[in-house]
Amino acid sequence: MSAIAWKHRFQVEPKLINPNADDSAKRLMAFLCDAYGSKMLTGQQIGVISTPEVDFIYQETGKYPAIGGFDFMNDSPSRTERGAVGTDTELALKWWEEGGIVTFCWHWNAPKDLVDQPPDNGWHRGFYTSATTFDLAAAMADPDSEAYKLLLRDIDVISGLLAKLRDAGVPVLWRPLHEASGGWFWWGAKGAQPCIQLWKLMYERMTGLHGLHNLIWVWNGQHKDWYPGDEYVDIIGEDIYAPERTYSSNLPRFCQALEYTSAIKIIALSENGPLPDPDSMLADGALWAWNCTWYGGFVSTEQYTEWEMLRTFYSHPFTVTRDELPDLRSYPLPERS
Repeated sequence: MSAIAWKHRFQVEPKLINPNADDSAKRLMAFLCDAYGSKMLTGQQIGVISTPEVDFIYQETGKYPAIGGFDFMNDSPSRTERGAVGTDTELALKWWEEGGIVTFCWHWNAPKDLVDQPPDNGWHRGFYTSATTFDLAAAMADPDSEAYKLLLRDIDVISGLLAKLRDAGVPVLWRPLHEASGGWFWWGAKGAQPCIQLWKLMYERMTGLHGLHNLIWVWNGQHKDWYPGDEYVDIIGEDIYAPERTYSSNLPRFCQALEYTSAIKIIALSENGPLPDPDSMLADGALWAWNCTWYGGFVSTEQYTEWEMLRTFYSHPFTVTRDELPDLRSYPLPERS
């Protein structure tokens, strides 16, 4: 691909798939499109039990990440009925108030049929294929079934939490059904078509029934055969866990993501282990829109990323930290929205 053609891949029109997208989503998408190809937003996933990651980053670098990663894991009904308590909605509201951007994934505990055999397949691991016998293909094939109705119940519960964010004016980079093609999560265990059906069902129910017009839909299926179509995807995400202390640009996976569709979409590094080296990304042209380092030892120890690289990453001219973000409440709306 020529340099001109490659540069063109970073010129994304700030148009969202939801024709009723609200101004908060439009402003965030406009900013992401404006920055794409020239800057990469820093990001960090918080932990499930404790959340020391962003404070540790600040301690080491004097900066906070631009994007905070959150998870509706403990809001899944099959977890709350067993005593789990979701906390991330309130944490995300606070993060937005402090000037950060919010992204959410959902380690969706299967609605029913949990194996519940600890330690490896206890109910708390019910999002893994090994920990449930829930059959998504059978559920999607029978809208009158209990399984299908429980899928709707769960979607409705999470929609209620996303509505709290909407009502507070918070746009959300929404990344459900992640890593589906890997098969290790139940939503990918029965192949591409049931998962695509579930993606479309979720989109239509969340936008149509629940009026969640603050969502920017980040698809993270990681294989072309699982792509639900351009009309259902705003942004493409890749999750990449390079070997320890390997700071590559991840160019092959960036190129892979570009091949999922002929449409020009933003490409993000939606999960990572070791940090990618900004100089390598610039040299290779692997200009991810943002990264989101996973929680735990990926930042709190030097096993995966040395702290010198952490400091370099957060001070690099190519990366954007929270203090460098514009006021997204007043960011100019795209001319053609």
